[in-house]
Amino acid sequence: MTVRHRTGRPVPGRPGRAVPLTILLSGLLLGPLAAVPDPVPLPVWGADGHRMATRAAVRGLPREVPAFFRDAGEELAWLGPEPDRWRVRGLREMDEAWQYDHYIDLENVPAGSRAPYAAHRFAFLRELWEEGVDRPERDVGLLPWRIVELQQRLTSLWTRWARARSPLERARIETRILDDAGILGHYVTDASQPHHTTIHFDGWNAGRGASAPNPEGFTTERGFHGRFESAFVSAHVREGSVASAVPDRARDLGDAEAVRDAVWAFLRESHDEVETLYRLEQRHGFEPGRPPAPEARAFAEERLAAGAAMLRDLWWTAYLQGRDQAR
Repeated sequence: MTVRHRTGRPVPGRPGRAVPLTILLSGLLLGPLAAVPDPVPLPVWGADGHRMATRAAVRGLPREVPAFFRDAGEELAWLGPEPDRWRVRGLREMDEAWQYDHYIDLENVPAGSRAPYAAHRFAFLRELWEEGVDRPERDVGLLPWRIVELQQRLTSLWTRWARARSPLERARIETRILDDAGILGHYVTDASQPHHTTIHFDGWNAGRGASAPNPEGFTTERGFHGRFESAFVSAHVREGSVASAVPDRARDLGDAEAVRDAVWAFLRESHDEVETLYRLEQRHGFEPGRPPAPEARAFAEERLAAGAAMLRDLWWTAYLQGRDQAR
């Protein structure tokens, strides 16, 4: 098996390897950082897209959610782009730890892999490593686990909120709830953008070593990712259209295992739109400086609405889980 990753170098798989003791002790399954080339900077949803999706998610919340949360739409929207603000030149340790949380390259998950059914991110990494992916955190990514972990943190916070013994304790927990809910919004909105689910994350065959067939002549232009989700969205996407496309009824996604399954299903749905995105670029373009094709604008709005709906449902499910655990 050959894995195509975001720095472009092919990685040959070596099935049947013993896991080195140093890897087991670290629990991270990472090689020495000094031996790894600097990763390609990852483009991200523009701040406007994150804010639109978050506001739409807040508008769709059931009335049962406490007012402090439903009234915090602007604060939650401000937090939507926050993980992108953490990317400061020279802070390598932080960036190395968190950059892989923004994507999942589904083509690099081996066929028949058990990794998506792993119990947590480290079991996921180990499974992929044993299946022949040398740098699974980089070559596959960790986006679904970041979403699930933050949703579970919210569940824990809602449980503590319901059990708070004083107004001051409850107020402090509310601050934490809003912070984690806003950060969760970033990753869920990333997951709605097809570029965040594929090796074709910034032009077809974006990795220098990638060689997937391109019979339809999709663009290989670097910069497509940012042009679509940042410049085009800021210029042409209508926030009202995003909000109106979110289903009215919030879903209770179920228990922790069901939430994990729902997150993976959501990412696969986004990945199913990769070729649609490239065809729209080919036929109409996503140019910020000229009137948009209706199909192109509708696609961007629908993707943001899908992210808003999933975010609303994850928030709602965390609240219900926390309330039930507090009883």
